[in-house]
Amino acid sequence: MGTARHNLRVDGARLWSTLMETAEFGATPAGGINRLTLSPEDGRVRDWFRAACEAAGLIVGTDELGTQFALRPGRDMTRLPIATGSHLDTQPTGGRFDGILGTLAGLEVVRTLNEAGLETEAPILLVNWTNEEGSRYAPATMASAAHVGTFATADILSRTDADGVSVAEALGRLDIVATEPTGARAIGAFVELHIEQGPILEAEEKTIGVVEGGQGILWFDGTITGFESHAGTTPMPRRRDALLGLAEVALAVERIAHAHGPSAVGTLGEAVIGAPSRNVIPGRVRFTLDIRDPRAATLDAIEGELRTTLTEIAARRSLAITLELVWRQEPVPFDPGIVALVERGAEALGLPHRRMVSGASHDACNLALRVPTAMIFVPCKDGISHNEAESATSADCTAGADLLLQTLLSLANAPRATLQG
Repeated sequence: MGTARHNLRVDGARLWSTLMETAEFGATPAGGINRLTLSPEDGRVRDWFRAACEAAGLIVGTDELGTQFALRPGRDMTRLPIATGSHLDTQPTGGRFDGILGTLAGLEVVRTLNEAGLETEAPILLVNWTNEEGSRYAPATMASAAHVGTFATADILSRTDADGVSVAEALGRLDIVATEPTGARAIGAFVELHIEQGPILEAEEKTIGVVEGGQGILWFDGTITGFESHAGTTPMPRRRDALLGLAEVALAVERIAHAHGPSAVGTLGEAVIGAPSRNVIPGRVRFTLDIRDPRAATLDAIEGELRTTLTEIAARRSLAITLELVWRQEPVPFDPGIVALVERGAEALGLPHRRMVSGASHDACNLALRVPTAMIFVPCKDGISHNEAESATSADCTAGADLLLQTLLSLANAPRATLQG
């Protein structure tokens, strides 16, 4: 797939400086970032990103969901662009690298190509996808999912956050104006750089994870309804305690995930008591559930066992339990040719590497449904992510960006028939 310039390297110090500069948008006292999607903080980093891209000579557009596309023209503008990027939104207690590294490494690649005076055959496209995290709005990766047609734009625009603010309203508050419809931007291939968000690379002293695909994900919203009554006068046998029902649900999730291990995982990430009071037995609890595994059949089996178990818990405790599936992402294999290209690039750069499956969801997992796609992982300290303590070294970030540069060069200069026929 083309010939890369193996002697060309990014400016690692500049990449690190850019990472630290953008970390000021939504910076937390503990050293992390609170930059929920379409928040004022997100608006400020978006403005910064647009200005930085335009300063690098890129042509910036925005779709109906606020996703930013920055195009570096190629010699042959009839070819579909080779895309890279990730996201700039974070969790409420997010770190400085999750998503951000992939987006800013793409910017560093463009700056490096500009300084070297290199023009690629195909254009290169840098993307900042809206709401990858799914923290303010569900589902996660909703903009990239809408881009490939998994969700309708109108559906996503109508989604609301915990305060009842819709995506459309949040876009309006930031004065984000679309220049193109969702999904109109054609892409020839997509490569995303990301921190691993797990401990494997660091434990094995590998610099690069060559990602073969992403595991499947189920997201549920659940409600447990019992009966509120006095904490001091209601005998234990007569209680319909929704919170105790949740405790059983949590333990059931743990047991079922263990039974389908070692790859299956289950998490109750949120639990909210309706009208909580110290001396009132909880009568209603809302919760969220996240189930993941690389095998679709295992996801089906876990869901079936969960529903059977929840029915039994509800009957035994005189509760009503509902479980609504709000998102399903099937296990996604990445393009074997691009995966092999990433692997060869790591070998050429002398970077210790291993193949792996992504435990987290990424925008690349949506793109892979329509576009040849792969991912590059670099280590993060102790495997910690979605946490203000999230950390990565400058050397590893630079190595990942160097590999991204070589991969994009190979793809953008590949013979036309290789990707686009």
